[in-house]
Formats: sequence, structure tokens, C-alpha cells
Amino acid sequence: MGEISLNDPVSVKGKGRKTGLFTILFIYCGAVLFGLWIYLSFLSELLFPYSLLIADVAATLFVFLFSLIFRNASVYDPYWSVQPPVILLAFAFSSSLTPLTVLLLVSVFFWGIRLTVNWTRTFQSLEKQDWRYDLLKEKSGPLYFFVNLFGIHLVPTLVVFLCILPPVTAVRNGAVLNPLSALFGFLSFGAVILEWTADRQMRRFRETRSGSLIRTGLWRYSRHPNYLGEILYWWCMALTAVSAIPGDWTALAGAAVNTALFLTVSIPMADRRQSGKPGFDQYRSETRMLLPLRKPLFRLHSENKENTPGEETDTAP
Repeated sequence: MGEISLNDPVSVKGKGRKTGLFTILFIYCGAVLFGLWIYLSFLSELLFPYSLLIADVAATLFVFLFSLIFRNASVYDPYWSVQPPVILLAFAFSSSLTPLTVLLLVSVFFWGIRLTVNWTRTFQSLEKQDWRYDLLKEKSGPLYFFVNLFGIHLVPTLVVFLCILPPVTAVRNGAVLNPLSALFGFLSFGAVILEWTADRQMRRFRETRSGSLIRTGLWRYSRHPNYLGEILYWWCMALTAVSAIPGDWTALAGAAVNTALFLTVSIPMADRRQSGKPGFDQYRSETRMLLPLRKPLFRLHSENKENTPGEETDTAP
């Protein structure tokens, strides 16, 4: 939910930007303290990981309350990048500090900082809500309260919970770093760098606005390279945990659900949003959904033949 893959310009000079950022900071400090209080006061004796899940849901509901107060579901957006580092750090403090724990902590914080910084760059004010939520509100009408609660808040919380659970389990069990877990752990940094590179190229495009669709860098061959990095990151985290705790294949569930969420919700919504722009059909025929690899020339030729003679094309470089 925290990723942005739109080619639309984003202004961050709104009068309420600083006020909004500080307000969200206080909301999230309150959410962390509330979740921690719930966990320590009522759930410490409950079987793991159900105790952690309930505390996580409680923190989400705390954020949801403020999204209702401000009438802005985007209050939830930073939760995706804040929740994993906070949870992992909390369990690291109560466990032995092993090389694997250090690797996981550094990786998750590196990932979380990248995503949070990207969100702050695009945040305008508490008066501006993500276009996806506006669309859901328009389509759901009187049922929007439930769409907001479950679709925008609780389902993403469950997905990111499943994603961070394998690293948390590895830290909690004092798993030992081995060559395979080290390999996947270090590959996770490459996934974050991929996301960071895509973010940087998108910012540069928005500053220059050389066309309606970005056709440079990673985006020249991939329509969603930042989504690819996000998908790869959680597969790396899951495989790091599975390598350290052999046989626990349920650890792959979070990465699989996360991938499904991007493929069935986030990417189709973003593509539909872009489809009204001049040249999008040609852009889609010349690029892959995720992998930043050039399409074979014979495939491009056959796909371009399907375009109508009067169809507009994108002339941006």
C-alpha cells in the first residue's frame, strides 16, 4: 500500500504538509505504545504468534480511528513501512543478538527507511487522500466504512504481518546464520536498491516532465520496477528465515500473499489509471509488467500490429 507507481506529478508544497507529518508522527507513536501496552498487559501469556497478531490489529485500529477523525484513509499508508521494523526490533531486544538477527534488523530498517522516505516525499497534507481510496469510496458508496476498515486497513496489516513473521520467528528462536540464509539476506539489500533506483528515476521524471509516461531507466522496460523490488524483498526475507529454520515452509505464505496482492490489486489499479494517457497501449506492448528486460522484437511487432491505425503513441524518449 505504501508504494507509488504513478506517472502523475506530485506536489509536496501544501501549506499543511509539515503539520500533517507531525500529526501522523504523533499518531504512530501512540499506535506503537497502544499495541505494546495491549501485548504486555493482556497477551504476553497467549500463544505466539496470535498474541503478536492481536496487538498488531489493535495498533491498526488505533490508526483507523484517526483516519476516521481526519476523514483520510491515507493516515494508514506509513503503517506498511513502520510496522515491520518496530516489531522486529521489539523481539530483538528480548532475544539473543546473533549475526542473523543483526542482518535481519539492518535489512528491515534499510527497507523501512527507504519506503518511509519515499512516502514523505509524496505526502501533501491530511486534506489529500490517495487516489485509490477515493476510487474505492466512489465505488463502494455506503459500504465504504467496511471497505476502509477491512480492505484498506486490516487486510494490508495481515499481509505485512505474514511477511514480517518469518524474520521475527527466526529472531525469537535464536536461529543461526548459515551460508544460504546469508545469501538471501544480502540479496534483500539488492531488492531495496532496486526500489530506491526506481524511486529516484521517477522523481527525476516528475521534475522534468518529459512526456506523459516515464520511458527511461528501469521504467523503459518495466512498468512497475518498484513493485518488483517490493515483491523480491519479501521473498528474500522469507527464504532467509526458511534457510535458517529448515522445514518451516509456512514462512513463504507472507511473500506469496504479498505477491498476489500486487498482481491482482495494486498493478491492475495502476495500469487502469494510466490507460487513459496518450501512448499507454504502445507503452504496455513494449514493456513488461515487472521484469526490466527488453521484449523480443518479434513479440513487439506482433503486439503493435494489433493497435488500431489511428491510435496515439507516446513520443517521449
